[in-house]
Amino acid sequence: MFKFIAFVDRDKNRNVTNTKSVQGSDPLNESARGKLQSRRSKINDEICRELKMRAGAENLYRAASNRKMKETVALELQFVNSNLQLLKEELSELNSSVDIYQNDSSSVTVPMIPLGLKETNDVHFAAPFKDYIIDHYSEDPERFRSAINDLDDLRQSARTPSRDEAGIDLLLEYYNQLYFVEKRLFPSNKSTSSIYFHWYDSLTGVPSSQRTVGFEKGSILFNIGSLYTQMGCRQDRSTLEGVEAAIGNFQKAAGAFYYLQDRFSHAPSMDMQPQTLIMLVQLMMSQAQECTYEKQLLHGLDSSVKGYLDIAQESAQIARMYRETHKMMTCSPLQDYVPFSWVSMVLVKEEHFSALSHYYTALALIENRDSDFDVLEKIFTNFYVDAEMNTVPSDVPQNTEERRTLGKSHMREALLLHEDAMRVHNLCKQLRKIDTCQEVLKQAHDRSLLKFESLESEDDFTEDKSVLSLKPFTNHLLQIIQPDLAKYKVEDFFHDLGPIAIFSARHQWSSPRVIQLTKNDNQGFGFSVRGDAPVIIAIVEPASRAEDCGMKVGDFLVGVNDHDTKWCKHEQIVKLIRSSGNQLKLRLITPLNKDYLKPKLSSSTLNGEPTQTSMVTPTGSTTSGRGPKTRSKLSEWMFKKRDSGKSRSRSKSESDTSNRIIR
Repeated sequence: MFKFIAFVDRDKNRNVTNTKSVQGSDPLNESARGKLQSRRSKINDEICRELKMRAGAENLYRAASNRKMKETVALELQFVNSNLQLLKEELSELNSSVDIYQNDSSSVTVPMIPLGLKETNDVHFAAPFKDYIIDHYSEDPERFRSAINDLDDLRQSARTPSRDEAGIDLLLEYYNQLYFVEKRLFPSNKSTSSIYFHWYDSLTGVPSSQRTVGFEKGSILFNIGSLYTQMGCRQDRSTLEGVEAAIGNFQKAAGAFYYLQDRFSHAPSMDMQPQTLIMLVQLMMSQAQECTYEKQLLHGLDSSVKGYLDIAQESAQIARMYRETHKMMTCSPLQDYVPFSWVSMVLVKEEHFSALSHYYTALALIENRDSDFDVLEKIFTNFYVDAEMNTVPSDVPQNTEERRTLGKSHMREALLLHEDAMRVHNLCKQLRKIDTCQEVLKQAHDRSLLKFESLESEDDFTEDKSVLSLKPFTNHLLQIIQPDLAKYKVEDFFHDLGPIAIFSARHQWSSPRVIQLTKNDNQGFGFSVRGDAPVIIAIVEPASRAEDCGMKVGDFLVGVNDHDTKWCKHEQIVKLIRSSGNQLKLRLITPLNKDYLKPKLSSSTLNGEPTQTSMVTPTGSTTSGRGPKTRSKLSEWMFKKRDSGKSRSRSKSESDTSNRIIR
């Protein structure tokens, strides 16, 4: 029915700074949607409180040995369960309030189904992050007070995003910021993390909690999809601009849910289970396809035979998509989870668009001109399908009377389906409150009834034929638009911890140690450095001042005198050391789980063939090449004592090829 646009995720581009933090909407804003979301939040809190009370009562019931105590606790449990049921019913009714998200214009359009945002509790990052920065990075946590506060503010704003593109940008900014936070401050062993992320189910309000950042990212991504559904519903679809915006929003909502289903697993809440997300993708694409039908009507309906039959098959396509959505909603495990009003709305739309497919087919037959017979014959050979969606050959009506008889049968089928749609609509309490939906159904029914009555005559005793369903087809194939996360660049709040390729929660290193080096004017410090951000100790001379002070080959140089050098380039380090004179204070760490000096050798080198010299630097980039110009990038800057004439001659020769000696 639809195809996918490939998702592009370039983690290496995420550390580009070009965004400014945007704020969420005012949570005290008394708009209709704001009141609804506020009430949903309060009900979620009440449900959470009742669940805790029930858990406590159940534990007390199991532990109690006194019969009277057991009876008292059992009575309390009945009361708590009754309250829970009432709260869930109230939340279900709020989730069924699709009309509050619709456009306020006076145009009469069929309402769309939106999703409310997932609610969450406050998370306090300060204490656990400061402890982790001290323990893992050995840094002063007060340096990162501002970064932690910025993260707190960003998360708080993401709880109440505005219903527009600025709100989407805000959620995506927080989502991408979580990439850096997870890499830096959440170790792979989640049991060591003391931060719990609490989120409530979007439809039932049942709380869930996990210590993984993946749950937080998945919930934010779910809210991105939910926000797109609300933006799609609020568009004025009586205008071409509005209906095009609605199509795009529903496609993006489907893309967010599909990406969530494809990339995240083992979610603790039902709204993020694969079956639910697949159903939401199908629902959003069905609504987007419905908007394409409305767009065609805005352009003007082609009254030719081909025009009528094209719009009839388009209607059949929409009906089929809603039929598949309804099937997903009514199958286990979603049959007791999806709101009844959603199921009813989808069924109403399935019947409504099936009726429209027969209505437009009837118009094509009744208003057919003789000159259109060839077109009719060509289309009818592949126009009907059976219950299994297999194409059924059909006879083409040969004259005006046969076309009128077949057209009348299609109009009668349209009338019956319109009546079914109105019956299903009237059976649902929530749908009866939506005046625009009832008005659209009534108008379509009255139009078909009027046309059917015009086809009947007193002396017509021809029995109406039963007609098959139309073959679904669309000339407007829609695509799922997945979020391009790389498009939204963010600044790493914890940039000062160092390059994330080295300084992350995944890597281990020794505690920083400070060494003091002194030398005479005719001496060197006895070590060389290589690489960039941070530089590595490449060589330590035996019996040198550097070796005596505990410097090791492979150490990272993270501080020179009073300068933090984790982000410093090779040339900057050399300049700082040269400017220190005979006194030098260095801050070093030793990586524990990786050798950053060991080069990666290609297969051609192992086979003895000449190849480019290559080395993977600490920042993850690879430098390679042949010749003096390229080799100079790999040069080791030497800080060692001055030797005899023979040694100086050898050093000069070496400097021509790889090393530069600082005297």
